[in-house]
This record gives sequence, C-alpha cells and structure tokens, in this order.
Amino acid sequence: MTTTATAPQATVDTVETVPSFVMDAWWTPDAGASASAVPVRDASTGEILAKVSTEGLDLAAVVDYGRTTGQAELGKLTFHQRALKLKELAQYLNARREHFYNFSFQTGATKIDSMVDIDGGIGVLFTFGSKGRRELPNSQVVVDGPMEVLSKDGSFAGEHIYTRIPGVAVQINAFNFPVWGMLEKFAPAFIAGVPTIVKPATPTGYVAAAVVKAIIESNILPKGSLQLVSGSVRGLLDVLDYRDLVAFTGSASTAKSLKAHPNVVEGGVRFTSETDSLNAAILGPDAVEGTPEFDAFVKSVVTEMTVKAGQKCTAIRRAIVPQELVPAVTAAIGKRITERVVLGDPRGEGVTMGALASVEQLQDVRAAVQSMLDAGGELAYGTLDSPSVTSADGTTGVVDGGAFMAPVVLNWDNPEAEAIHSLEAFGPVSSVIGYKDLSDAVRLAARGGGSLVASVCTNDPEVARELVTGIAAHHGRVLMLNREDARTSTGHGSPVPHLVHGGPGRAGGGEELGGIRSVLHHMQRTAIQGSPNMLTAVTGVWHTGADRTFTQETEGAHPFRKSLETLRIGDAVRSDLRQVTLADISAFAESTGDTFYAHTNQEAAEANPFFPGIVAHGYLLLSWAAGLFVEPAPGPVLANYGLENARFLTPVAAGDSIRVTLTAKKITPRETDEYGEVAWDAVLTNQNDEIVATYDVLTLVEK
Repeated sequence: MTTTATAPQATVDTVETVPSFVMDAWWTPDAGASASAVPVRDASTGEILAKVSTEGLDLAAVVDYGRTTGQAELGKLTFHQRALKLKELAQYLNARREHFYNFSFQTGATKIDSMVDIDGGIGVLFTFGSKGRRELPNSQVVVDGPMEVLSKDGSFAGEHIYTRIPGVAVQINAFNFPVWGMLEKFAPAFIAGVPTIVKPATPTGYVAAAVVKAIIESNILPKGSLQLVSGSVRGLLDVLDYRDLVAFTGSASTAKSLKAHPNVVEGGVRFTSETDSLNAAILGPDAVEGTPEFDAFVKSVVTEMTVKAGQKCTAIRRAIVPQELVPAVTAAIGKRITERVVLGDPRGEGVTMGALASVEQLQDVRAAVQSMLDAGGELAYGTLDSPSVTSADGTTGVVDGGAFMAPVVLNWDNPEAEAIHSLEAFGPVSSVIGYKDLSDAVRLAARGGGSLVASVCTNDPEVARELVTGIAAHHGRVLMLNREDARTSTGHGSPVPHLVHGGPGRAGGGEELGGIRSVLHHMQRTAIQGSPNMLTAVTGVWHTGADRTFTQETEGAHPFRKSLETLRIGDAVRSDLRQVTLADISAFAESTGDTFYAHTNQEAAEANPFFPGIVAHGYLLLSWAAGLFVEPAPGPVLANYGLENARFLTPVAAGDSIRVTLTAKKITPRETDEYGEVAWDAVLTNQNDEIVATYDVLTLVEK
C-alpha cells in the first residue's frame, strides 16, 4: 500500500526551547525571545520538535566562568584523577544509551547510526579514561623529551614541559554526530584540565542537550568543566583571546570565516578545524571481480554511502578504480544497495537507512548532485525524485516534510572534471571514476585538495606501498584493506580515539583525537631552564645532577624499605664495587648460551674496535646490578616489572669492577590501588667512575 503522510502542524510558540547549561545552571531565553527562535524538526516526519535560541545569553560571562571556576576546579585534579572521572562518566552514560537513542531516531538516524554516534562517543570516554592513567603521570605536568645539559659542569640545563592552557576550549560541532562529536572533543580537553564550552549544531543539538543533562545529573564532573550553549554563538570569538582554543567541525566556508576573525588572526586564539573532505577509496589493479578485495571495496563504498545517510565527513565520495573495472564496480555497488538498503523512518521495522538531518540539508545535497550532473556526471544508480520510504507504522510511500534521499552513484566520462574533485554532496552520494595506472590513481586522489581519510584496497604489498606513500601526505589517515583485515577493520569512515582524526588542506588542516596527542593539543609546550634541582622541583621528576639522599647513610634505611608514603624523589642507594672475573664471564656464557665471540674469543674480541678483549655481557652486568641494589626481605616493594631505556656505554673487561647507584626518579601512586609505580634511575659505573650503563628500573611499591 502506498500512502502519503502529512507532517503534524505546530508553531514555534507551542514547543519547548532546547536549554543551555551555563554557569552551573540551566538557562533558556525570556518568553519574549521566541520571535528569533529557530525551529527544529523531526527529520523523518517534519514535525517541529523544539526551538533554539540564545537571545539574551551573556557569552562573556560564560567564558569567564570557564576561565575562573572551571579552571580552578579542574586544577585540583591530576591527570589520573580526571581520567577516572571520565571512566565513571562513561559507565554512567553507557547505562542510559537506550534513552539517548530515542532522541537520535528523530534526527533520521537508524539504530546502527545511533550506535556509531552514541556508543562511539561513550567509547571515546572509556578510551581516554584508560589512556590517561596508562600514558600520563599522576600529576599536572608532562615532561617532553630528555634534559638538555647547557653547561660544562651540569649546573644549568633545560627541557620542555606541557602545562594546560589557561582559558577555555570552545567546541563547535557539526549536525551529523551530536554525541560523538561532542565527547571526542570534550574527553581530551578534560584530561588536559581545560574547561569546555560546547556549541552543538542547531538541527540535532537537542540530542547533545539530552546527553549533557545526564552528565550534569551524574554529578561526576567538577563545576565549570562543561558548559553547553544551545543556539547561536555569534560574538563568542569577540570575547576569546590567546588563552583559549576553538575546535571547529563543519563546512570549509564557515571555518574560513571564523579563521579570519581578528582574535584568531591577531589575538592568538588557537583555532583547529575539521571540514569538508572529498575522501577517496582506491581499488588496486589486482582486486578484480571475485576477489575478497573487490567485495570488501564494494561493501565499504555502500556502507559509507548509507551509514548516517552518507552525512559523514569521512564518507567515500570518490571510488577510484581501474578504468576497465568501472562498469563492474558500479554494477556491484548498485546491486548491494538494491539488496540491502531499506530507506525510511528509522523507527520503522527493517529500515537500514534513515533521512538526512533536515529538509535544508536535503535541498543542499540535491543541488550539489544537480551541479555535478550539469558538469558531466551521469546517474548510474538512483534518482533525485522523492523516494518511496517505509514509515514508522510500516506503510510505504512518499512522506511530506521528511528529508529522505535515495542513494545515488555517479559515473564520469571525464575523470578530470573539476566538479568530481571540488563539489561535495554531503549525503548518500558517491562517484566511480577510472584510473590508468597507479601514478594516475595517486594524482586523482590528491586532486581532492586534502582529505581526512582514504582507503587502499589491494592484496599486493607493492601496490599498497606505492599507493600509500603516494597519497599519505594528502590525507590524515589511510586504511589498507585486504582479505586479512576485511572482517576486523573498523572501517574507512570510523575514526578511532587512538589515532589522529584530521587532514591537510580542504579537510581543515587540523588534528583531533590521536590518543594523548589530542590531550597535548590543549596544553602549552614551554622550554624551561635552570639547575637540575629546579627542574626536579617543577616537573616532579628527578634530574641527573639534582640533590640525592642516600637513605642508608642518613636514615639507616634502604629506600626499598620505604612505602610510597615515606619515599621521596631523590632517595637513593649506592652499592659497593663488585669485581668481574673471566670465570664469571665464561660461566654466564655457558649457562645462557650467549657465546658471542666478544665474550668467549680473546683474539676476535681484540680485533673488534669496540672491545679491549673479552668483555662481560651487558645482561650479566644488569643481573649483578639487581643483586647489588636489592633489599631481599619482604617489604613495600612488591615487584620489579621491567626496565626501560637501557644503554651500554663502556665495556667491562675481566678485572674491572662495577657498582650501581639507584635513585628514585618518578613516583606514580595509583588512584584505585594500594600501590603505585616507582621509576628508579639506575647508573652502573666502573672502578674509575666511568659510566658503564644507564637505564630505568620499574617497581611496584605499596602505598
């Protein structure tokens, strides 16, 4: 049965205003501000859901609250404490996903789309909650690189540190991912200790507001760490300065306008953007019909066309394939769409692709496709006519007011047509174009002017190498897809929090995500100079040349007898000398099987420019060092769990002696356990006080 559904009638005055959360309170405009309110509609039915307005909101006060209260409250926490709050928040939101799905359906998103957005956003919180504790110190300063000695006697040195920026992170998000887009920006800013002001896109901002409502109700976050502005933020950049950061996702034209603001150009506001992107997927010449790579390629293209109705900044806009495979690829894409895609209201049974986010978005996408057709494109699959769709009640027909568009595939006689490489139809639209050889494929991919992501689908390592090295500099991420990872790959269009999301040129030139890299985006790298003692005081990490306390001499206690409560940076132990004999070296070689000639053959060892003759194994020396510094009785030290950065500098021959000096270098208590990590600076020296080896010993110590 074919039916035509008419959207319910409503006026802006009869619906609620999407609230903002600012200065630790929910805020909506005065009743008289409704004339300027923007209506927000259900993407599938056209029904007015809410109105959006910020008329009367004092944006300067919002920014000031973040810079003062937000900064102060976040400044009370270490990286690990913030990370634990993210984990707790992720668990809280994860238990409420179904509630958020109900809002997401109104944006035209299917259950799968909603999972990508909502579950994906919550997953980012889990990831940063983990990485923050595993990869950052339990402090508020990050040391970047080794100390640089700047004086002959070692009394003056320098290094780099990261500290949080002293302002706010303004996060302007796109309509297509109201939850993931918010949380993937919020998580690294929060770990860094920088307060967030979220500005979601108007058409889907009510979904972000629902999640923020739950976040506030959880009472997990410190005051001022998260504010939400639902509606226009015109004039916001006027009140920002060099202390602040703007992270923008949206159109290239809007990004260009914001970048031109005097406070960005001259005032030092940090600005990063993620914008339009004509992403490509390249099919290798080996991936012919019948191969797993051909099938994976077609599946990837259709997935990227239909997930979120193609409204993804990472969607595949250009499928670049060998010329002779253009007909086969086009036909396979069309066949998969026909067999697997059911267009309709995402609340309807069996629907796999929903509506675009708004009627305005639908008009923009259709106009872009028409421009591409006018420029020489040919409709190889699909139509621009209003499609028949499945409604929420299971009937099929054309829905008045719904923003539905069927998938469209374009072919081009001329792969050089400018429109292919400059126009983006931000919906379920992709072009299939042919290449002559691999260098031609690289050139066509690069014509996108900079993209967020590209896929290379081949099972030939040499093809993969040539394509990836050719296109990498034009892209923020490259996915290599073949039969080995087709089932396990997260997909072309799915950024993961561990890896950078961003791209050069048209893609915005910025970076988001990337694990701890994205935390550092919210921090200032500063070169500091001073004595080793002052560097130690600022960083909380012991530096060579700084004061040490040999506790056995001053307190009568080995530092391994001290718990985290009493252990201090700079506590140290120095062993007696132990002589190395030829018998020791031979015995170690025999027992380990390490009979390398430098340890067993005097003549061959003497011929080596590095050795004076037979020398001790480096691992023999490390083993002896452990015996020299160990305190064997049970005590606060629970385990030795590794060593890092081992370097052997001076060979040790039979007759030489070694001693070890061990210094508490970094102490990292665990927030959730009754123990923490201690990194010890270990230095082996010989009888002439020459450095034999350096490394860090890692132990677990009771609190």
